[in-house]
Amino acid sequence: PRVVKGVSFSLRLNVAAEDGSDRLVSSAGTPDTQYRFRGLTPGRYTLSVRAVNSQGQQGDPASTQFSISAPAAPSFIELTPGYFQITATPRQAVYDPTVQYEFWFSDAQITDIHQVENAARYLGTALYWIAASVNIRPGRDYYFYIRAVNQVGKSAFVEATGQASNDAAGYLDFFKGQITESHLGKELLEKVDLTEDNASKLQQFSKEWQDANDK
Repeated sequence: PRVVKGVSFSLRLNVAAEDGSDRLVSSAGTPDTQYRFRGLTPGRYTLSVRAVNSQGQQGDPASTQFSISAPAAPSFIELTPGYFQITATPRQAVYDPTVQYEFWFSDAQITDIHQVENAARYLGTALYWIAASVNIRPGRDYYFYIRAVNQVGKSAFVEATGQASNDAAGYLDFFKGQITESHLGKELLEKVDLTEDNASKLQQFSKEWQDANDK
């Protein structure tokens, strides 16, 4: 509420009960323009505020509704392929600035969604995630399991299946940008001269590049 000299405010907070009625949770009076309700449980609330003058006269109430609840599951997950990587970007049906996402990753599909935390690898919590590794190869499926989270709780997991980029020419450019003669030796460096027509050799070249990096 706005500040008006000599005016205080009367607040009533109700929550929707299971039978559809409203139940009073808290009432308070304050001369300030902010008031903090504590210890609220999940539910749908209605807050009513009345201005009260120095004679105790009350104005008409102004009301607003809000919910305290775990977020809905992502309605859509966009997977963007890259070179040895996949970017996962979840979306909500209705934008909620309080929501972030947990990202879990697996090389194999998890048929029982309740086993995600046991069978998948937790990547982190953010608005999007780039899963990047030389082990993420073109031509095979990888699985993201993503759920929305906020301060109240977590949604159910949503599965999304994606693949890394299969652009052979792009992979060759990727290797050229990272390989030097002193790094891997002349013999392996010469293999960068693969043409797009020899894309079938890309996977073997990728393995040799990884093996050399591991030495």
